Amino acid sequence: MESTEFTFAVQKNLYMKKIVLLIMAFATLVIANPVQAQEKAKWNEKEAFHEIMSKTFHPAEEGKLEPIKSRSAEMVDIATAWKNSTAPEGYNQKAIQKNLKSLVKDAKKLNKLVKKNAADADIKAQLVELHTLFHEITEKCEH
Repeated sequence: MESTEFTFAVQKNLYMKKIVLLIMAFATLVIANPVQAQEKAKWNEKEAFHEIMSKTFHPAEEGKLEPIKSRSAEMVDIATAWKNSTAPEGYNQKAIQKNLKSLVKDAKKLNKLVKKNAADADIKAQLVELHTLFHEITEKCEH
């Protein structure tokens, strides 16, 4: 008789473990699903600015200023479009609006330097300043 009771206790223990594992798996799915839904939407104008910044800043780091010289006016347009756009859900546009105005102002300053054939060092310095501001804005976008 004791053997049957022991077998029943072992089976009951295994059954309870399976139920606990099933509940944990279900809870994980329920908790993980809203987290995925809370991912920020893509802000197209932000992404467009990032793309032009990437394609002009990284070559400038290597001393190649032709990309920024040929695309500085485009950078102004893209910065302006970003400033004038509406942020998707999940972004605090008010927190970065002042920074976006500065981004446009600095992009215009860079474009003026390019147009007047300023020294490469001045163009690069302004691009570095613009790049730093861009990263400040993206950091605020993440929080």
